[in-house]
Amino acid sequence: MDKLLIIDDDSTLRRFLGEFLQNELFEVITASNGIEGLRAAYGQKPDLVVLDVMMPGMDGWEVAARLRELSDVPIIFLTAKTSEADKLRGFKLGVDDYLTKPFSFAELTARIQAVLARARRAAVSSVHHLVQVGDLVIDLDRREVRRGDDIIPLTPTEYRLIEYLSRYPQRAVSEAELVEGVWGDYRSEDTAALRRYIWLLRQKVEPDPTQPRIILTVRGFGYRLGTNEGVEK
Repeated sequence: MDKLLIIDDDSTLRRFLGEFLQNELFEVITASNGIEGLRAAYGQKPDLVVLDVMMPGMDGWEVAARLRELSDVPIIFLTAKTSEADKLRGFKLGVDDYLTKPFSFAELTARIQAVLARARRAAVSSVHHLVQVGDLVIDLDRREVRRGDDIIPLTPTEYRLIEYLSRYPQRAVSEAELVEGVWGDYRSEDTAALRRYIWLLRQKVEPDPTQPRIILTVRGFGYRLGTNEGVEK
């Protein structure tokens, strides 16, 4: 039974939608605001989050951004906003689908099932794209970084940093491009925040963080991966 988390400040919608989805054989958790929703997401580990955008206090944009810092859980936005700019903003956040209000419960259920099915297919994909730098292997399909048989534990933000660099192994990436590629244009992170994350990442992936060989600094510009020893597909 898939576990769903509904984050919406409308108590009537939460109640009726929760009952409908339970009848569709989902386990349902609900939260009335962004803070409560984040706590539920981290504590309950749902398989998918249904997230309202327009909430008082912490809105859905901020909730989605914080979820993406620590989790790749699929997210479906519910919102009255219908502009293309708002939809693009949601997809840049890493949201998987977008449903405008008013909506039918049956349509939402179909979209939940489709997003969950895509997530399962991605999880069992047998094709692996590997980037190797020195003795470090970045598995772009499994979203993990290994040294030998040991998986290096990275936060989602740390992983997105090294993933972005690994997709352009032959060139330097500017700090501005990295900031937008990792956080998008919906957050105000600056180059100082980027440098802090680079420092944290180096503590985990470099044999000697004081003498980086994996993530190299391009002075006055940005960063690049060290010598690439091969890409497998």
